[in-house]
Amino acid sequence: MIKVTGVQPESIGEELGLRAGTELLSVDGRELEDFLDWEFLTAEERFLLHVRHPDGEEIEYDIERPLSESLGVSLEPPRIRRCANRCDFCFVDGLPDGLRDVLYIRDDDYRLSFRYGNFATLTNLKPKDVARIIEFRLSPLYVSVHATDPVVRRYLLRNPTAPEILPQLRHFADQGIEFHTQVVMSPGVNDGEVLRETLADLYDFGSAVIGCSVVPVGLTEFSKHHLVREPTAEECRAAIRLIDERAAIARAERGAPWAYGADELYLRAEVELPPAEIYGGFEQVENGVGAVRWLQRQIEAGADELQGWEGRRIGVVTGTAMSRLMPMVL
Repeated sequence: MIKVTGVQPESIGEELGLRAGTELLSVDGRELEDFLDWEFLTAEERFLLHVRHPDGEEIEYDIERPLSESLGVSLEPPRIRRCANRCDFCFVDGLPDGLRDVLYIRDDDYRLSFRYGNFATLTNLKPKDVARIIEFRLSPLYVSVHATDPVVRRYLLRNPTAPEILPQLRHFADQGIEFHTQVVMSPGVNDGEVLRETLADLYDFGSAVIGCSVVPVGLTEFSKHHLVREPTAEECRAAIRLIDERAAIARAERGAPWAYGADELYLRAEVELPPAEIYGGFEQVENGVGAVRWLQRQIEAGADELQGWEGRRIGVVTGTAMSRLMPMVL
């Protein structure tokens, strides 16, 4: 069941009498669980919609409409799947006390991975979830792999019951599901030969794994420094060499780098950032991969709009890590 939170004026939903508080129960006899059910099950020109209005009246509507016409209803947000892992580098642990409650939510939700590009570990999937991902073709998914070695991965996740990631990915890949993957690199744990093996294992999936980014672990003064540390400049340079090694193979075989380092990896290594061209469509820019080059391109694209600003002084507010790069970006 999903509750309606709002209805657009002059929409099909308003015409049917749907309103805030109406419960959407089923489509064509199939019970509705969340926004995914709603979007996929109503993606037909004709369907039966069973609802319960706030006054308790239940009605089944026989709806026929052009696919281009939305029903015009807003839905309550889904209950977020919580993370069962306890990674030492979890960004939530790096937050101070006293912030808004929502900032402390540890999400690990395949639905948000598909919809918004949130990275998920897939460790909390139930058989029903697996079937749903395949049925609805939820692709691509964004997956936090960290390591393909099951022992190392369980250690990083602090989850001794985490399923092996390679069989999970293989099952989905065989059904046509694709992935963007990431490795959060914790020095002394999943770098070095473990990282080399992880990149090789993921690359062997072929086109099912669209790419893999390597992100250095990021900590704040509130993080678990007694359990994890940030990589040194040399450790970051060593990781970049492994990324370049795999990227060279990918360029020769597939025409694109496939393996990428996050901007932070290059900044910590004190190595020049790669050119914008290697990032393709900037698929993992929200993960900090190619973010600086993406910003450069955005500024260049909007340069014409700033012509009237010549001779004027402009203030730019940025974080300390980005501040030294602003002259290059601007």
